[in-house]
Amino acid sequence: MRELITGLHHVTAISGDAQENLNFYNGILGLRRVKTTVNFENPEVYHLYFGDTAGSPGTIMTTFPYGSDLAKGRHGKGMMNTTAFSVDINGLDFWLERLDRFDIAYKHPQERFSGEVVVYLEDADGLGLELVFTGNDRRIGYSNGSIPVEWAIKGFHNVEIWLDDVERSAAFLTSQMAHTVIREGAGRLRLGVSDEPGKYVDLISMPGVLKGLGGRGSVHHVAFATPDRDTQLEMRERIVAFGLQPTPVKERKYFSSIYFREPGGVLFEIATSGPGFEVDETRESLGTSLMLPMVFELDRERLERLLPVIHTPTDFS
Repeated sequence: MRELITGLHHVTAISGDAQENLNFYNGILGLRRVKTTVNFENPEVYHLYFGDTAGSPGTIMTTFPYGSDLAKGRHGKGMMNTTAFSVDINGLDFWLERLDRFDIAYKHPQERFSGEVVVYLEDADGLGLELVFTGNDRRIGYSNGSIPVEWAIKGFHNVEIWLDDVERSAAFLTSQMAHTVIREGAGRLRLGVSDEPGKYVDLISMPGVLKGLGGRGSVHHVAFATPDRDTQLEMRERIVAFGLQPTPVKERKYFSSIYFREPGGVLFEIATSGPGFEVDETRESLGTSLMLPMVFELDRERLERLLPVIHTPTDFS
């Protein structure tokens, strides 16, 4: 029987200044910019993709930088509030020194589950992030030389969703999306399609907090990976049968997508694992040019005038 969901695919956040965004994710965190394109629903805004060398599913942080004038969002229930990245357990001292060097505030490291040390921080827009130091991630992170490959971010570790009631969301993930209970403790229910980084969804019961608000520094959606169009359509049938309302399949050039709100209100996406980011650029040149879907190519000149000029950071070694 084929897997319908293989883990996390990407996380898409709403952010502010495009250059500041690039400086943080590419410069400070050291993720590779694997694609520079536009928001397919609003092409006057960039869509920036950051990940490993090839932009593999499970490593891809993406942002819509709407500009610093956009109102800030609010962390709260009914939202995905924290995106956690996986780093080798022996890289803790390196990363604490690096965050100090670039004046990035962070919380004191703490152990969450056995063998897992967590450091919470935020980007310039207030987006909740974590570095999770663990010894059980065999993936190889991207390094451009400023961060040694052994300490490079390997991809996602988990995503964290705050909910009024975790039961309905947990029931959907376990019955329709092939997740099982991995661990539980301190108000945190960890689900996953397998017990390894990049496969985890942490559900947190937060009935007493305010409802989250979208805006700068909030997550727009979290995407789960499915192998291909056939498995995506099978997943769509399951979602409908559960009583939810997914969109039709939308072509995103590098993958195809369906979107829906899970029972707790968080926007989920099911994205195919291919064709990937090398359909219009070589692996060596990923992210270096503005790539547009054909529907916007005739409008390229106008869009290039409207989009802010951004440069690859060079001073974060």
